[in-house]
Amino acid sequence: MISITDKAKNKIVELRNDEGKTENHNIRVSVKGGGCSGLMYDLDFDEATTPTDKIFEDKGVKIMVDKKSLLYLAGTILDFSDGLNGKGFQFINPNASRTCGCGESFSV
Repeated sequence: MISITDKAKNKIVELRNDEGKTENHNIRVSVKGGGCSGLMYDLDFDEATTPTDKIFEDKGVKIMVDKKSLLYLAGTILDFSDGLNGKGFQFINPNASRTCGCGESFSV
């Protein structure tokens, strides 16, 4: 399961509206190879599902994750920070053994 904080939910709704997306556009969270720690998070709007997608809903937001990425993301909390130390989505991932300084890549 992947969950989101209230701040992340509010930012997702704001971005979806700003980009002219409808409520049919869900958040897709995935993991790709790359980054300074070996794996990178990818976050985007998507309205198409695949047969291997797992769909979670938290705070009224649907979150789609492909089966392979779910192995790395189970239990992750998606947060949003707009503080002085950085602005953007943050992944609080209990599976990550190491995270890079920018928080965009990790290793297990």
